[in-house]
Parts: sequence; structure tokens; C-alpha cells
Amino acid sequence: MDPNTLTPPSPCYAAQAPALAAGHPPGAEGLNIPDLVCPGCTQRCPQTCAQKTAEIIAAGADRVSASERLTKIDERIAALIDHTLLRPDATRDQVVKLCQEARKFHFASVCINAVWVPLCAHLLHGSPVKVCAVVGFPLGATLTEAKRAETEQAVKLGAQEIDMVIQVGALRSGDLDFVHNDIRAVVDAAHRGGAIVKVIIEAALLDDPQKLQACALSRLAGADFVKTSTGFGPSGATVHDVALMQRVVGGEMGIKAAGGIRSFEDLQKMAAAGATRIGASASVKIMEQAAASPR
Repeated sequence: MDPNTLTPPSPCYAAQAPALAAGHPPGAEGLNIPDLVCPGCTQRCPQTCAQKTAEIIAAGADRVSASERLTKIDERIAALIDHTLLRPDATRDQVVKLCQEARKFHFASVCINAVWVPLCAHLLHGSPVKVCAVVGFPLGATLTEAKRAETEQAVKLGAQEIDMVIQVGALRSGDLDFVHNDIRAVVDAAHRGGAIVKVIIEAALLDDPQKLQACALSRLAGADFVKTSTGFGPSGATVHDVALMQRVVGGEMGIKAAGGIRSFEDLQKMAAAGATRIGASASVKIMEQAAASPR
């Protein structure tokens, strides 16, 4: 190309003269100032403007094609999310896609059944995305020794986080020593390998005093997080449960809300109630909604 040949500005960028005069940088798409960025423009690619993207999603789209000028996503939102695939019929290709999406959006972790740990550890090597394996999942009604062994093997294969299910029946029976020791066995095994533990209390099967007991036992056992649900129980996370858990462990442990969180609005409600981590399979949709949400 002849360096002396100048390419004329596109109509869209030429329309940005008012924005430039107002002190905004070139290419000020996505700032929700359409009157300045592209006044009267009918050629502006909608995926480069947060406001127009929101309009498209409101009209019914659940996916939006994106160019390299896609409105930047707040990575603080992505860092809350454990990108989750725990279906028993999940295929290798689906797990690979899960890891690719986690890398793209910089999610906190991928949360998978332990059989997929070696694959995920390989695919995510060198990235900040953690590998999270579930233990005693989804019922929690397995031997403590089995949970300990499952934890040790998952960590050995590359898991950096463990989401374990408590023995719900023991808690409901009032056998608090058993529940504490069950959690402690997993915590000790995980921590020896440098992994953290999130304790799933399956809140939908407990009354409020039992939920408080489960959180207190998790804290006493040295766990790092408490988590609302497996996603396989009668219902998932609720704002009430997250706020209740916050009363017991807030400031000392993380709180993971999981189960039924399918929108950015859901995530915002859980975070406002005290959740510091979100488990979701609809993570990509949540991020698309977050990107389109007016700042």
C-alpha cells in the first residue's frame, strides 16, 4: 500500500467529530453516548454499542455476534463465576467448550465432575482459571473415607478447588460431630494439596436453624466457602439463604450461590445479599447481559 495514500474515514467514524470535540477518545463506542458517538448514524454496528446491544437483547436475542470492538466486559463480574457443567451426560467436546469459554471470559473456575479434571487441567494450564471438582456429588451420602480419597485423587490430577456435599441426613438427624468430621476430612485432604474447599449445604433440604448449623460447622472445620446448592436439589440459591449464610460466615469465609442463577440480574441480587462466588451454567449469557447493561 502506498503510505502516502490516505483511507477516507468511514461514515461512522466521521460522525464521531462531536465526540472528539467533547474530549472522548477515538472509537468511543460502548459509552452509552450515542448522540455524540454516532449522531443520526444508521450504519453503526450494534455490537459495538452497549446501549444498542441492550436493545437487541430486549427484543429477544440470546446471542449477539461480536467484533473486536465489543464493549469491554467488567472482569470483576467474570471473576465471581464458576463456569459449571455437571450434567452426567456431558461430553468431552462440551467440556472443551466450557474451558474455552472460561479462558475467553476469565471466569474464576470451571466446575466439573472429577472425571474431567485431567482434561480441564491440561486445557487451562497457564491460565488464571482454576479447576474445581465436585466431591460426594450430588447426594453427599457417601462414606467420609470415600470423600477423602476422591478429594486426594482430584487434587493430584490438577483440581485447585473442591466443592463437597455434606451428609444432609446426618445434619437433619442432629449428628453434628459426624458432619463436622466429614467436612474436616475433605478440608485436610484438599489443603494438603493446596486446594480450597467449598461446602455445599443443599439449603433447600434444611430449615433455617439447620442452615446456620451447617455454616457454623463448615467454618469450624476450616472450609474456605459455604455453598447454597448442588443444582440437583428441589431448588437452587435464594437471596434469603445467601443473606442467612452471610450472618454466620460473612468476612471469614466466601459464600457461593449456585442453582438457578440464569441472568445478570440474578447474579446482582446474589452478590448484593453477600455472595462472593456464583455457580452458573448460563455464564456466557450472564456476561453478554452484563456487557449490555447500562453502566
